Amino acid sequence: MATHSLRRTLLRVLKPLSSSSSVLETQSSVQFCFSNFSPEPSTSASSPPFGRPNFSCRSICSRRLSSLSEEPHGPAAIDYRSLLQEDEYHRLANSIIHHLLEKLEEYGDSVEIDGYDVDYGNEVLTLKLGSLGTYVINKQTPNRQIWMSSPVSGPSRFDWDHDAQAWIYRRTKGNLIKVLESELEKLCGEPISLS
Repeated sequence: MATHSLRRTLLRVLKPLSSSSSVLETQSSVQFCFSNFSPEPSTSASSPPFGRPNFSCRSICSRRLSSLSEEPHGPAAIDYRSLLQEDEYHRLANSIIHHLLEKLEEYGDSVEIDGYDVDYGNEVLTLKLGSLGTYVINKQTPNRQIWMSSPVSGPSRFDWDHDAQAWIYRRTKGNLIKVLESELEKLCGEPISLS
């Protein structure tokens, strides 16, 4: 009975740690530990009746746990504050957002879309395209990023790229301006130049 309880406890501990390995591997590790589980004779009334794991089981289980906890869980975090000073970030981010506001207002005059509306407030630029969806572009100062929510491509986080002199989405290498131009042309049926 106590062995089953101990097995369940081990599985609960190992399962969250093994997100990158299969559940079968985790269960086989627990099974291996239990196959090496040897009850020791009770020497006193206070000793547990179910025994303790022997040394080999303990060392294998601890090696398994330490190897799981040392596995990387995604890319290392980047401290964006060290890459772009806050005043420089605000200058660059405000410049692109105000530029987009101007260009999107002009674009609204050339397309016939019910519900087309551009709004800017509290450092958030919102472009409504009626039934086609809504774009939201805003600053994320702690990360030194510009975030965009798109009805076409979903959420994206753009970082300033000094070499390209543009806001780039690291995952896809997409340029904020180019992504918007391409998506808006597909949605609205009219080309747009945001450069």
